[in-house]
Amino acid sequence: MGSMIDYRRPDGGTCKGYLAEAGQGKPGIVVIQEWWGLNDHIKAEADRYHQDLPNMNVLAIDMYDGKVASTPDSAMKLVRGADPVRMTSIIQGAISHAGSDASIYSVGWCFGGMWSLQTAILAGKNGKGTVMFYGRPETNMDKLRSIQCDVLGFFGNLDRSPTPQMVSEFEKNMQDAGKKLTTYKYEAGHGFANPSNPSYNVVASEDSYGKAIEFFKQH
Repeated sequence: MGSMIDYRRPDGGTCKGYLAEAGQGKPGIVVIQEWWGLNDHIKAEADRYHQDLPNMNVLAIDMYDGKVASTPDSAMKLVRGADPVRMTSIIQGAISHAGSDASIYSVGWCFGGMWSLQTAILAGKNGKGTVMFYGRPETNMDKLRSIQCDVLGFFGNLDRSPTPQMVSEFEKNMQDAGKKLTTYKYEAGHGFANPSNPSYNVVASEDSYGKAIEFFKQH
Protein backbone atom coordinates (compact mmCIF):
# COMPACT_ATOMS: atom_id res chain seq x y z
CA MET A 1 0.00 0.00 0.00
CA GLY A 2 2.98 2.29 0.49
CA SER A 3 6.42 3.04 -0.88
CA MET A 4 9.82 4.10 0.39
CA ILE A 5 10.55 7.83 0.47
CA ASP A 6 13.42 10.11 1.46
CA TYR A 7 12.90 13.06 3.78
CA ARG A 8 15.13 15.62 5.46
CA ARG A 9 16.28 15.75 9.05
CA PRO A 10 16.76 19.09 10.85
CA ASP A 11 20.53 18.56 10.69
CA GLY A 12 20.33 18.53 6.89
CA GLY A 13 20.81 14.81 6.44
CA THR A 14 18.49 12.47 4.59
CA CYS A 15 16.57 9.58 6.11
CA LYS A 16 14.12 7.04 4.78
CA GLY A 17 10.66 5.84 5.61
CA TYR A 18 7.83 3.71 4.29
CA LEU A 19 4.84 5.96 3.50
CA ALA A 20 1.22 4.96 2.92
CA GLU A 21 -0.41 8.18 1.77
CA ALA A 22 -3.86 9.57 2.42
CA GLY A 23 -3.17 12.97 0.87
CA GLN A 24 -1.71 16.37 1.64
CA GLY A 25 -3.09 18.05 4.73
CA LYS A 26 -4.28 14.80 6.32
CA PRO A 27 -3.14 13.85 9.85
CA GLY A 28 -0.12 11.61 10.11
CA ILE A 29 0.86 8.57 12.14
CA VAL A 30 4.55 8.02 12.78
CA VAL A 31 5.14 4.27 13.03
CA ILE A 32 8.30 3.25 14.86
CA GLN A 33 10.00 -0.10 14.42
CA GLU A 34 10.94 -2.72 16.98
CA TRP A 35 14.63 -3.27 17.64
CA TRP A 36 14.78 -5.44 14.50
CA GLY A 37 14.58 -2.43 12.20
CA LEU A 38 12.21 -1.34 9.45
CA ASN A 39 11.48 -4.85 8.21
CA ASP A 40 8.57 -6.33 6.25
CA HIS A 41 6.57 -6.86 9.45
CA ILE A 42 6.65 -3.16 10.34
CA LYS A 43 5.75 -2.19 6.76
CA ALA A 44 2.81 -4.59 6.97
CA GLU A 45 1.78 -2.97 10.27
CA ALA A 46 1.91 0.45 8.60
CA ASP A 47 -0.30 -0.88 5.80
CA ARG A 48 -2.74 -2.31 8.33
CA TYR A 49 -3.07 0.99 10.18
CA HIS A 50 -3.53 2.84 6.90
CA GLN A 51 -6.18 0.36 5.77
CA ASP A 52 -8.17 0.83 8.99
CA LEU A 53 -7.48 4.59 9.12
CA PRO A 54 -7.60 5.56 5.42
CA ASN A 55 -7.83 9.29 6.11
CA MET A 56 -4.40 9.29 7.78
CA ASN A 57 -0.93 9.35 6.27
CA VAL A 58 1.16 6.58 7.82
CA LEU A 59 4.96 6.88 7.83
CA ALA A 60 7.06 4.04 9.19
CA ILE A 61 10.47 5.59 9.83
CA ASP A 62 13.83 3.87 9.42
CA MET A 63 15.98 4.37 12.52
CA TYR A 64 18.84 2.16 11.27
CA ASP A 65 19.50 3.44 7.72
CA GLY A 66 18.30 0.29 6.03
CA LYS A 67 19.90 -2.20 8.41
CA VAL A 68 17.63 -5.01 9.57
CA ALA A 69 18.43 -7.61 12.24
CA SER A 70 17.43 -11.26 12.10
CA THR A 71 18.73 -12.45 15.48
CA PRO A 72 18.55 -10.97 18.99
CA ASP A 73 22.33 -10.53 19.04
CA SER A 74 22.36 -8.56 15.79
CA ALA A 75 19.37 -6.50 16.95
CA MET A 76 21.17 -5.66 20.19
CA LYS A 77 24.20 -4.46 18.20
CA LEU A 78 22.00 -2.18 16.11
CA VAL A 79 20.30 -0.75 19.20
CA ARG A 80 23.59 -0.13 20.97
CA GLY A 81 25.10 1.41 17.87
CA ALA A 82 22.21 3.79 17.24
CA ASP A 83 22.87 7.41 18.24
CA PRO A 84 19.97 8.84 20.31
CA VAL A 85 20.67 12.35 19.00
CA ARG A 86 20.46 11.14 15.43
CA MET A 87 17.29 9.12 16.10
CA THR A 88 15.72 12.20 17.65
CA SER A 89 16.57 14.08 14.47
CA ILE A 90 14.95 11.33 12.36
CA ILE A 91 11.71 11.74 14.31
CA GLN A 92 11.89 15.53 14.12
CA GLY A 93 12.33 15.18 10.37
CA ALA A 94 9.22 13.02 10.13
CA ILE A 95 7.24 15.60 12.10
CA SER A 96 8.49 18.39 9.83
CA HIS A 97 7.76 16.32 6.72
CA ALA A 98 4.11 16.13 7.78
CA GLY A 99 3.87 19.94 7.76
CA SER A 100 3.94 22.69 10.36
CA ASP A 101 0.18 22.51 10.97
CA ALA A 102 -0.17 18.73 10.76
CA SER A 103 -1.74 16.67 13.51
CA ILE A 104 0.85 14.13 14.63
CA TYR A 105 0.13 10.69 16.08
CA SER A 106 2.52 7.84 16.80
CA VAL A 107 2.66 4.13 17.50
CA GLY A 108 5.58 1.83 18.22
CA TRP A 109 6.55 -1.47 19.79
CA CYS A 110 9.34 -2.26 22.29
CA PHE A 111 12.25 -0.01 21.22
CA GLY A 112 9.69 1.78 19.07
CA GLY A 113 7.24 2.03 21.96
CA MET A 114 9.81 4.04 23.87
CA TRP A 115 10.39 6.29 20.86
CA SER A 116 6.65 6.63 20.27
CA LEU A 117 6.41 8.31 23.66
CA GLN A 118 9.38 10.49 22.74
CA THR A 119 7.51 11.48 19.57
CA ALA A 120 4.70 12.86 21.73
CA ILE A 121 7.31 14.93 23.58
CA LEU A 122 8.98 16.15 20.37
CA ALA A 123 5.70 16.93 18.57
CA GLY A 124 4.63 19.50 21.16
CA LYS A 125 1.35 21.20 20.29
CA ASN A 126 1.11 19.18 17.08
CA GLY A 127 0.93 15.93 19.04
CA LYS A 128 -2.63 14.60 19.12
CA GLY A 129 -2.29 11.02 20.33
CA THR A 130 0.40 8.46 21.09
CA VAL A 131 0.25 4.66 21.40
CA MET A 132 3.08 2.65 22.93
CA PHE A 133 3.33 -1.13 23.04
CA TYR A 134 5.56 -2.34 25.91
CA GLY A 135 8.05 0.49 25.49
CA ARG A 136 10.32 1.76 28.24
CA PRO A 137 8.61 4.76 29.89
CA GLU A 138 10.17 8.19 30.21
CA THR A 139 10.97 9.10 33.83
CA ASN A 140 11.99 12.75 33.40
CA MET A 141 9.11 14.73 34.84
CA ASP A 142 9.87 17.88 32.84
CA LYS A 143 9.60 15.87 29.61
CA LEU A 144 6.37 14.24 30.76
CA ARG A 145 4.89 17.62 31.63
CA SER A 146 5.65 18.84 28.09
CA ILE A 147 3.37 16.21 26.51
CA GLN A 148 0.28 17.82 25.01
CA CYS A 149 -1.70 14.76 23.96
CA ASP A 150 -3.28 11.64 25.44
CA VAL A 151 -1.18 8.50 25.69
CA LEU A 152 -2.34 4.89 25.37
CA GLY A 153 -0.06 2.13 26.63
CA PHE A 154 -0.20 -1.67 26.31
CA PHE A 155 1.95 -3.75 28.64
CA GLY A 156 2.52 -7.35 29.65
CA ASN A 157 2.34 -8.44 33.28
CA LEU A 158 5.00 -11.06 32.50
CA ASP A 159 7.35 -8.55 30.89
CA ARG A 160 10.79 -7.99 32.41
CA SER A 161 11.47 -4.72 30.60
CA PRO A 162 9.44 -2.73 31.28
CA THR A 163 8.42 -4.52 34.45
CA PRO A 164 4.96 -4.06 35.98
CA GLN A 165 6.67 -1.95 38.65
CA MET A 166 8.06 0.39 35.99
CA VAL A 167 4.61 0.67 34.42
CA SER A 168 3.07 1.54 37.79
CA GLU A 169 5.69 4.24 38.30
CA PHE A 170 4.94 5.57 34.83
CA GLU A 171 1.23 5.75 35.65
CA LYS A 172 1.97 7.69 38.83
CA ASN A 173 4.38 10.05 37.09
CA MET A 174 1.90 10.82 34.33
CA GLN A 175 -0.81 11.47 36.90
CA ASP A 176 1.52 13.77 38.85
CA ALA A 177 2.36 15.55 35.60
CA GLY A 178 -1.34 16.11 34.95
CA LYS A 179 -1.39 14.02 31.77
CA LYS A 180 -3.93 11.50 30.56
CA LEU A 181 -2.47 8.01 30.30
CA THR A 182 -4.66 4.97 29.69
CA THR A 183 -3.03 1.57 30.16
CA TYR A 184 -4.09 -1.98 29.43
CA LYS A 185 -2.17 -4.88 30.93
CA TYR A 186 -2.27 -8.44 29.66
CA GLU A 187 -1.11 -11.73 31.10
CA ALA A 188 1.57 -11.85 28.44
CA GLY A 189 5.27 -11.36 27.97
CA HIS A 190 7.32 -8.87 26.00
CA GLY A 191 6.53 -8.68 22.30
CA PHE A 192 3.04 -10.16 22.63
CA ALA A 193 1.79 -8.32 19.52
CA ASN A 194 4.35 -9.76 17.10
CA PRO A 195 3.37 -13.14 15.58
CA SER A 196 7.04 -14.10 15.15
CA ASN A 197 7.78 -13.60 18.84
CA PRO A 198 7.75 -16.62 21.21
CA SER A 199 5.63 -14.50 23.58
CA TYR A 200 3.01 -13.78 20.94
CA ASN A 201 -0.47 -13.75 22.44
CA VAL A 202 -3.23 -13.65 19.86
CA VAL A 203 -5.91 -12.46 22.30
CA ALA A 204 -3.77 -9.62 23.66
CA SER A 205 -2.58 -8.71 20.16
CA GLU A 206 -6.04 -8.45 18.64
CA ASP A 207 -7.52 -6.67 21.65
CA SER A 208 -4.72 -4.08 21.82
CA TYR A 209 -4.81 -3.41 18.08
CA GLY A 210 -8.55 -2.81 18.17
CA LYS A 211 -8.15 -0.42 21.09
CA ALA A 212 -5.33 1.41 19.29
CA ILE A 213 -7.49 1.93 16.19
CA GLU A 214 -10.38 3.19 18.30
CA PHE A 215 -8.01 5.55 20.15
CA PHE A 216 -6.82 7.11 16.89
CA LYS A 217 -10.37 7.44 15.61
CA GLN A 218 -11.49 9.17 18.82
CA HIS A 219 -8.60 11.60 18.68
